[in-house]
Amino acid sequence: MNTDDLESATLRAERRVLGIQTKLHRWAGDDPHRRFDDLYNLVADPAFLLVAWDRVRGNKGARTSGVDGRTAMSISTSADVEEFLDGLRTSLKDRSFTPMPVRERMIPKSGGKLRRLGIATITDRVVQASLKLVLEPIFEADFLPCSYGFRPLRQAHDAVAEVRFHAMHSYEWIVEGDIKACFDEIAHPALLDRVHERVGDKRVVALLKAFLKSGILGEDRRLRENDTGTPQGSILSPLLSNVALSVLDEHIAHAPGGATTGTADRAKRRRHGLPNSKLVRFADDWCLMVSGSRADAQALREEIAEVLTTMGLRLSREKTLITHIDEGLDFLGWRIQRHRKRGSDRRYVYTYPARKAVKAVTGKVKTICRTTDTNLPLDALLSRLNPALRGWCVYFRPGVSTDAFSHLSYCAWQQVGRWLRRKHHRSAWKDLRRRYYKGDAWWPTSEKGPLFNPATVGTTRYRYRGTAIPTPWPITS
Repeated sequence: MNTDDLESATLRAERRVLGIQTKLHRWAGDDPHRRFDDLYNLVADPAFLLVAWDRVRGNKGARTSGVDGRTAMSISTSADVEEFLDGLRTSLKDRSFTPMPVRERMIPKSGGKLRRLGIATITDRVVQASLKLVLEPIFEADFLPCSYGFRPLRQAHDAVAEVRFHAMHSYEWIVEGDIKACFDEIAHPALLDRVHERVGDKRVVALLKAFLKSGILGEDRRLRENDTGTPQGSILSPLLSNVALSVLDEHIAHAPGGATTGTADRAKRRRHGLPNSKLVRFADDWCLMVSGSRADAQALREEIAEVLTTMGLRLSREKTLITHIDEGLDFLGWRIQRHRKRGSDRRYVYTYPARKAVKAVTGKVKTICRTTDTNLPLDALLSRLNPALRGWCVYFRPGVSTDAFSHLSYCAWQQVGRWLRRKHHRSAWKDLRRRYYKGDAWWPTSEKGPLFNPATVGTTRYRYRGTAIPTPWPITS
């Protein structure tokens, strides 16, 4: 098989997979109680494995190895890919496939804490990707619109826009939720029970359980059993975490005053002094919006804590806060707060970059400038700085971000100037300006282009899409 044959085979496989996913999604949506029995053969289907391989190979972690030391890059030729996938399919069909332990890697978090990532082998990643291709369209039919994290065609901006929308419509008290070690503490029996409600194929459930129980090879080279949780970094972890946390979505939506309560009934409840509530969740970050009083929000917080215990999860009491929209809250890097509009008596809910997010990006700029060797040309520094600045501005563009962009622009200009002074510590400032700063703006410019200027980025408004967010699978096949 040559490269062109592999590319054409992948395109044909993608069309086949999309067609099957569309049918699965439609069948799951038409019958909420349907259990799918023959899914294992799809997991081992050559088309699903080829598409899974293509996505694993294109992932950023393709050059990262698991406990076997093998990477996607090591399977370089088309013949190697064909042999690899044929062997994988055979092991799945004869049920000899066994997941290997994940390699533990500790990633620093803010506040000095560490986050545990689990790096699976390339073989396990392909099987997990194939499992996700099969299971995702089924469970997507059940997931509620209030959930946004790790779901196709949904993003953080949708979650922030929904918080802002509800805050403008009387949902003024907010429970800012924080779940302790969510990915590490999900109870396997409870999770598999929820999976089993939709998946009747015992082979698929057994394969999922094998991945959950595969173990962890720690940085100290010791093998530990994995009795709870889904390791972060796993391809299946986002889907399985949404399956687990959907118990929270369903409880709030179907509770009195929840999302399934009609408009007239919600108005009647408010006339009788009863609260209404809306949940907005992005993975394990969530906000409960309450139209009522602070006492109502406190009662709902205790109710949620009990619901999460059914999945083996715990609320962090010290981090789960109750705030009013006038005080503001931080959610997904944004500050959401109601202010009086300048020059008028009207009050609006605004979204702008949170202080923590601004501090993080300015700290990143300083770190890049401090760690880039001054023996390198300016191009080397800008090639690291520009993507970081551009990506941050793209994320925070749909908001009131002009002041933050101007501050970031000054910070980047200042840090690059200091880097140049260290690089040419014997040169006068006017010589540096003549060599590196072009135009009247004194803006750093290398031979390949200028430093990205956040102050030139215009802001926009992100339109709230509500329940009109499409799925990747067309309604008709």
